[in-house]
Amino acid sequence: MKTQYLFIAVSLGAWLCGDASAQKKGAAAPIPAPQAETVPSTAVVTAPTEVVAAAVAAVDKLGSEVTRGNYAVAIERMNPLWKERLAGQTPGGMAEIVKQIEGASKRMTQEGVSIISSVHLGTPRSFEVGPGTKVEKVKGKDVETQIFTKWLVFVPTLTKYRYILTGDAKPFYYIEKVGFQVAVSDKGKNDWTFIDGSGLTLNTLRRLYVTLPRDLELPPIEERKAADPR
Repeated sequence: MKTQYLFIAVSLGAWLCGDASAQKKGAAAPIPAPQAETVPSTAVVTAPTEVVAAAVAAVDKLGSEVTRGNYAVAIERMNPLWKERLAGQTPGGMAEIVKQIEGASKRMTQEGVSIISSVHLGTPRSFEVGPGTKVEKVKGKDVETQIFTKWLVFVPTLTKYRYILTGDAKPFYYIEKVGFQVAVSDKGKNDWTFIDGSGLTLNTLRRLYVTLPRDLELPPIEERKAADPR
């Protein structure tokens, strides 16, 4: 069984693989970090507890849906900036992406692969992104100040897969993948969209959210054999 079928259907790998192949062909060269005088870096501001909890709950809901085989939710809740970028890099656009997801889910079923759980694991990290401005009255005058309009939360995840091995003394084989979701929502709204961490690079994420801290590191990704949960 080729594990890319899993990650296409579960970890939005169809888009991620498309992004990676585009970079290999030279379609998207790394860009330098923005200069401080043109694009301010996000200050390290921790989101309120209830905001982080909402992001984690949204990630768990996404994981629950794909565990039940509802892969369409991955497209529905995909971050719109990410969706636009990947659709633009994929011949055939979103129609081709949907076709890849549907094909991958069918191959998973045919080859005896299923997702048995996908939940958050570890400590989330939050940042303010989406620079904007607001105008307030100060001593009777309009004063414009810079603000950040969105919350971005890194939510570490653990996804477990089961393989059915025909003709083997042990019919089941389990794999678990440590990964993460990038959850983004406008401030004041509990409407989260997602970028899966599989194949995501810091340069790519910075193209979408250029004010992220200069010293930012992405959460780790690891795939390993898992014990039989029975």
